[in-house]
Amino acid sequence: MTDTEVVARPRAVLVGVDLGTGSSFDPTLDELALLAESAGDEPVARLIARRKAIDAAFYVGSGKADEIKELVTLHQAHCVIFDQALGPAQQRNLERHIGVEVLDRTGLILEIFAARARSHEGKLQVELARLQYLATRLVRRWSHLERQRGGFGLRGGPGETQIELDRRMIDARIKSVKERLAKVKRQRNTQRRSRERHGTFRVSLVGYTNAGKSTLFNALVKARTYAADQLFATLDTTTRQMYLEAAQRSVSLSDTVGFIRDLPHGLVEAFQATLQEAAEADLLLHVVDGASPTWLEQVQEVQRVLREIGADDLPQLLVFNKLDLIEDDARPRENVDHYELEPGRIVPRLFLSAAEGIGLAELRAAIAQASIDADAQVDTLPADVRFRSLDVDVDAEVGADASLDLDDVDASMEPLPDDLLEAAPDDAEHGANVDEHRSRHRAA
Repeated sequence: MTDTEVVARPRAVLVGVDLGTGSSFDPTLDELALLAESAGDEPVARLIARRKAIDAAFYVGSGKADEIKELVTLHQAHCVIFDQALGPAQQRNLERHIGVEVLDRTGLILEIFAARARSHEGKLQVELARLQYLATRLVRRWSHLERQRGGFGLRGGPGETQIELDRRMIDARIKSVKERLAKVKRQRNTQRRSRERHGTFRVSLVGYTNAGKSTLFNALVKARTYAADQLFATLDTTTRQMYLEAAQRSVSLSDTVGFIRDLPHGLVEAFQATLQEAAEADLLLHVVDGASPTWLEQVQEVQRVLREIGADDLPQLLVFNKLDLIEDDARPRENVDHYELEPGRIVPRLFLSAAEGIGLAELRAAIAQASIDADAQVDTLPADVRFRSLDVDVDAEVGADASLDLDDVDASMEPLPDDLLEAAPDDAEHGANVDEHRSRHRAA
C-alpha cells in the first residue's frame, strides 16, 4: 500500500430509539458516532425510532427494521449499530433480517476496550467483560447447536450439546480470569497500603471519557501517557508523584479510565480493580469538558458511576477543562468559584485549559490546600485511630502469593476456540483502529 492510498473503513448505520420519558436517549446520536469512529467505523446514516414499548422481536418493530435494511442497501453499509442494549434474540433476528452484522452499544464499547487495553491487568479486565457478554449470546453465534457429542472431562459428558460445552468452557475461563484479577487486586492493595504507611496523599482523576484527563495528567506531572481526542484513549491506570511546593510535599496522582452514559454494569464490575484507585483516593479531581453542550448530563453520569463504586462521598474538586475552546462571551468571569454538585453539596470549581497550560497554578494550589486540610483533620483524631493503618502487616494482610507473576497460566485450562473469543494482541498499537480486529466478522 502506498502512502497515498486510504484504507476504507467499515460503513455503519446508526440507530437510536426514543422510548419516551425516563429513557436514556441522545437525539443527535453524536456520541454514538464518536464511539463508532473510535472503533474504526465510518457512520454513513442515522435513524431515529420512537416507540412506546420495546418490540420483542426486532426492538424497533418490523417496519423500522425494513427502513434500516433499506439504508444499509442504499449506503452499502457493513454493519448497524444501536445506541441501546439489545437482547440476544433481538440481535440475532435483526442480523437475519438485515443481512449484516448488528452491534449494540455494549458490544461496541467492548470492541474499543479490547483494542485499547495495553497492560496485563487491562487485558484481563476486558477479557472478563467480553466473556460475560458473550456468555449470554452463545445462542446466536452457533448454527450447530443441535449436535451432541460424547466424551468425558472438559471435552464434554455423554450427550452434551455443543452449546453446553461452549458455555462450560466460557464459565471455566471466567473463573480463571477472576482468579488472576484477584491477584492483581492483592498487588494493588499492597501498593496502596505502602502509600498509606508513608502518609501519601492520593489524588485520582475521574470524569467523562474525552474530558481531557490524560492531557491534564501529563501537564501536571510532566508525563507522556497516551492522550488523544477520542473516546476511551486511556484504559489503564497510571500513577505518578507530583510535588506541591505550597504544601511542601509530594502527592500521588492517578489517571483512570473515563466514564460514559449507559456504561455497562459488566464493565464497571470487570474494571473494579482499576476503579478502586478512585474509590480509595483522598481527593477526586472530577474533570469536565467545559466546552461540551452536554456537560451537565456528563457530570451527573460520572456521579452515578462514583455512587456505584462507593466513591461519591469523597472530597472533590470540579475541574472544568478546555477553557480555550469556550467562546469568549461564554467564559466565566472568575476561574475559581463554587458549584452545587448535588443538592446541599457545594464543591470548589476551577476553569482551566490543560492543553494551553491555563489555570494549572490555581489547580496545584487547590490540591495543596486540600492535602493540608486533610492533614489537619487527621491530626485531630485520637492517636490509636490516626496510626492504626500504619501497624498493618501488609504481607500477612494480602497473603504470601501477592508477588506471584501475573502471567502465570493455569496449565490445565484449554484455550477457547479462536472463533469463540479473540484475545487482544499483546503488541497492538496503543489507540489503533480496530478494523483488523473486526474484519473477521464482516464482509468486505
